[in-house]
Amino acid sequence: MTVVDAHTPDTTSPGDTAPALSLRGISKHYTDGAGNVTAVLDGLDLDVGVGEFVAVLGFSGSGKTTLVSAIAGLIELDGGEVLVNGTPSTGPGPDRGVVFQSYSLLPWLNVTGNVALAVDAVHADKSKAERAQMVSDVIELVGLSHAKDRKVSQLSGGMRQRVAVARALSTEPDILLLDEPLSALDALTRSKLQDEIERIRGTEQRTIVLVTNDVDEALLLADRIAELDQGPGSRISRVFDVTVERPRIRTELNHDPDYMELRNEIVGYLDELNAEKPKLLAADASAPDLEPTDLLPKAYRDAAASSVERRYLELFNLKKIYPTPNGPLTVCEDIDLLMDKGDFVSLIGHSGCGKSTVLTMAAGLNELYDGGIVLDHREITAAGPDKAVVFQAPSLLPWLSARENVELGVDRVYPNATADERNEVVEYYLKRVGLGDAMDKKASELSNGMKQRVGLARAFALSPKLLLLDEPCGMLDSLTRWDLQDVLVEVWNRTKVTTICVTHDVDEA
Repeated sequence: MTVVDAHTPDTTSPGDTAPALSLRGISKHYTDGAGNVTAVLDGLDLDVGVGEFVAVLGFSGSGKTTLVSAIAGLIELDGGEVLVNGTPSTGPGPDRGVVFQSYSLLPWLNVTGNVALAVDAVHADKSKAERAQMVSDVIELVGLSHAKDRKVSQLSGGMRQRVAVARALSTEPDILLLDEPLSALDALTRSKLQDEIERIRGTEQRTIVLVTNDVDEALLLADRIAELDQGPGSRISRVFDVTVERPRIRTELNHDPDYMELRNEIVGYLDELNAEKPKLLAADASAPDLEPTDLLPKAYRDAAASSVERRYLELFNLKKIYPTPNGPLTVCEDIDLLMDKGDFVSLIGHSGCGKSTVLTMAAGLNELYDGGIVLDHREITAAGPDKAVVFQAPSLLPWLSARENVELGVDRVYPNATADERNEVVEYYLKRVGLGDAMDKKASELSNGMKQRVGLARAFALSPKLLLLDEPCGMLDSLTRWDLQDVLVEVWNRTKVTTICVTHDVDEA
């Protein structure tokens, strides 16, 4: 095991050959709507050797996704440069394949169509038959041959992420950039994709940069682990050489003294960084100790009042079938669930088992094939603000601030309230989720963890009859996840809103 000193981290790649990727003094800052400047990256240096696998560890908000975007050439830097095979990068190119944390697929196309878009664009010089074979091979690689004709809109979150991985690999890039691609997957699916990534590393000797918040994942896959400090203005503060012999078998690693020593070293360093990190709940200290209903306008309290306590939500005989070229696909059937007002129910299951399908049907976003859903003695036939949804991937308008994203919903459900009353509701919930100091930052300037907090604030601010959570903490680092779970429980205890939470995490449930 080798640990590089934290004060003078050696961020250069090992070996005598020129690095495949060099980051020199990378700096990036953002200016919010109030004119405040926040430095996300400041003077970051890192070399990645040809065929090397480097994992970048960092907390939510430390600039991991900004770093990936900088390497991919998707954002303009304020300082420094990115060198790919010794040549300065001037923008995105096929030499870098990217898999983002939030998959960006075309939902109306099937799996084959989404992958073919990338293959046809990058490998236009190949014949149609060769391109089709490339598409087929990479879909088989990620285990989606059985679903190649299904539309992306019909896939689970885990299956969509596998499509994103397949699309990135299909271009045969020199450098593969992975921005927490496995964080939202269940343990079994994550394990399978980790094995595929390891196979790609071993057989193709591809240069890989993985951004992750999972220490065990980094130790399982990487040659070196680079730790981002807390920022603002993050840099690589420490680098660890992973000298644990390959193949690294999960079930055997816990008995490997070198692995345990290195893991304890990394976790200890993360604890040191975490001790300097303000807790989400601490940011809530200034919030008034009031029940949320005390903050809501009387007109809305009257409109939201309900005398129904028992069987407040009823799901009966739910069934969903998607048409495919190979015939109908039954995603779920005979789903029955009764909930009283104020109940909190978790739905757990592996990726692809239909959890999100049930959730979107309850939200009125997905048409029922059979059965029915009744909320507060009224059948659900369409989406509406009485059913608030927090999706696995943050769904915000990036050009608006955190405050403005929450205001969009509040203005809709409080039509008779004054501007001051609506603003009070917005600020109350943003403070509750720990964003009191970031209300005026644009969504595009927030980390994924912070975006998800905005989504939670927006959902609670609607004071909905039904709150639907689709793995809301699935994309966050473990420490931020624990904090946000505490915030979620704290706010829910005040509102007692009827809630269904989809998760693949048994401990979270």
